[in-house]
Amino acid sequence: MTKKRVVFMGSPPFAVPSLRALAEAGHEIVAVYTQPARPAGRGQKEQKTAVHMAAEELGVTVRTPERLREAALDEVLALEADVFCVVGFGMLLPKALVEARVCVNVHPSALPRWRGATPVQSALMAGDKTTEVCIMRLEEGMDTGPVYDRTGVEIAEDMDTAQLNDIVWSIGAKRLVYVVENLDALKAVAQVGEATRAVKITAQTRPVDWRKTAWEVHNQVRALAPAPGATAEIGGEVVKVLRTEVVDKNGDFGQILAVDAAGMVVACGAGAVRIVTLQRAGKRAMPAAEVARGWEALAAGKCFKAL
Repeated sequence: MTKKRVVFMGSPPFAVPSLRALAEAGHEIVAVYTQPARPAGRGQKEQKTAVHMAAEELGVTVRTPERLREAALDEVLALEADVFCVVGFGMLLPKALVEARVCVNVHPSALPRWRGATPVQSALMAGDKTTEVCIMRLEEGMDTGPVYDRTGVEIAEDMDTAQLNDIVWSIGAKRLVYVVENLDALKAVAQVGEATRAVKITAQTRPVDWRKTAWEVHNQVRALAPAPGATAEIGGEVVKVLRTEVVDKNGDFGQILAVDAAGMVVACGAGAVRIVTLQRAGKRAMPAAEVARGWEALAAGKCFKAL
């Protein structure tokens, strides 16, 4: 196997396994590109990205341009590398780069389904039973490039975003190494089928609409867990709903049908969900039964506010 010279482009924690896997496989990391340090946390201190810190541990050169334009673009194009590996970089690569160099990307969806920035959340919110991890070649369009490698992943009905992320990005790191090592022999295959755009997660995405079916509510909750979290209002307070189960109950949507040690059963437009985990503002996430203890608003017969 011929070792490759790699430029790695990534920023968030889920990109770190791919960077480390390439290094551990013996490929030379020529440089790492990542987002600049930004204020974070209560103190708003400048914080480097997870990839930046991992690259420093590996002793790799790190570059943090605000944009890949002009001098920054000339600099990256001048690098002697066999392949550019992109995992959650946080910005679109310019046409000049993707046309001049082989740029491969880890994308955790069954492309062309869920093109965009939130493929994991989108699959969960839609109630997809399966997804894929694709290693694709980047081109000018958003996630439109041909695919070198696909790995299927089953999605359990109680799996949330954190759990699915753990699975897909671990697979992505392994398959990225495989593609890099076999790049000369692999043929990228054009995407086929109807393209769908990943859901944009905004403040408007978070409130639970209890008029929806129990499965729709459950899928929304797990897609947004653990962060930013689905929200619901009761007793004049907005709480985060972080874990639910679908149960065979019926009632007026938004009404609490029962509260017991297992959680809190809330009626939906069709069926009901049991809220297992809740979080009040400024508090830690807790079992719903504990949150309800001593809070009159979370008693059987009470109702969550309708949208």
